Amino acid sequence: MNNIAIYTITSPLHDKRATQAASEQFLGQLGINYDYCEGNFDSYGTHVLDLIYIRTGGAEGIFKSLLPRLREQSHQPIYLLTSGKSNSLAASMEILSYLRQQGIAGEILHGSNDYITSRIGVLEQVARARQALQGARLGIIGHPSDWLISSSYDAAAVKEKLGIELVEIPMQELLDEYERTPAVAADPLSEKAPSQAIKDAVPGAVRIYNALKAIVSRRGLMGFTIRCFDLLTSVHNTGCVALARLNAQGVVASCEGDVPAMLSMAIAQALTGQTGFQANPARIDVETGEMLFAHCTIPLNMVDSYELDTHFESGIGVGLRGYMQEGPVTLLKVSGSLDRSFVEEGTLVRNQAQPDLCRTQQVIQLACKQQARYFLTNPIGNHHIILKGSHKQALTQLLATIGC
Repeated sequence: MNNIAIYTITSPLHDKRATQAASEQFLGQLGINYDYCEGNFDSYGTHVLDLIYIRTGGAEGIFKSLLPRLREQSHQPIYLLTSGKSNSLAASMEILSYLRQQGIAGEILHGSNDYITSRIGVLEQVARARQALQGARLGIIGHPSDWLISSSYDAAAVKEKLGIELVEIPMQELLDEYERTPAVAADPLSEKAPSQAIKDAVPGAVRIYNALKAIVSRRGLMGFTIRCFDLLTSVHNTGCVALARLNAQGVVASCEGDVPAMLSMAIAQALTGQTGFQANPARIDVETGEMLFAHCTIPLNMVDSYELDTHFESGIGVGLRGYMQEGPVTLLKVSGSLDRSFVEEGTLVRNQAQPDLCRTQQVIQLACKQQARYFLTNPIGNHHIILKGSHKQALTQLLATIGC
């Protein structure tokens, strides 16, 4: 079975042979793989992406009578494909207007062959991501950090909109797992330690990683967020190494118990395959749109190289200073109730290593400098997620499907 299915609706007034010939020509030019279901909607809702090809005018009434069945089989947005021939675009516009009146999301796919093919690719990517998130479990290990006073969350909304279950896990469960986890005799990280103190801290950092990995496996988690500052006092170490490794392995791992940041990373992971760099702005130039982001950990698969240091605020344990390749990036953040979002593209212009900031530091030039004002006038908390590459179109599309 292909990921895409194409169904057709055709007015009986139009010549069947002419309509079929036009359809074969139009669909053949798109260059996509699909299951051609024609007017048989029995499998509607079973593919990753369903397209309804409105082939002629006069299809509006047929679609209206079919709609209740379609909604029973799938609650995904309805995508109308049209070549523009035989008044098919006019019919599609009438259908989409009706869908809007019913509160049903949808879109007409019309234009050049290249545009339609590109748009189908984005919609398939979004549909795959929604499918990957459905039924996922994300852990909240300990409560959100006390200073995250605006980063609340709505578990019911997250479940309804994304199908994700938020699982609260006591911090004591991690501490107990840590005690059961044997210390590692040697780890390659030790070779990167710039001081004896950091070298001595590496085994404990790796032990935290193994304990968290065990909880992820036992609890069946796609990822988690952890109240990591508690580790500074309880085990005199940090979760920076653990989060860097787990994120690189495809496990969403967020700092400070920040649930909105974790949700942002989960969305990014499902859509792009990368969890992203969770960081907070340290400096903003609203006149140029240049921003400095920093944090003490970054996924190891996002960087070309990295160094070990202590955790910035405490001087304890092991932090990471990662150097990511300069180039296109995307910034993302969703709210904990999934009713607000921020997405913007930019360019990583340089990495830096100032001693008075969290260890990984990135200077980013926003593509639209006016967007820098969002951070000073209406931000969604302090942490934002930085992704390698340009993903604004696909992220915006996915967020639109959940009303975020």
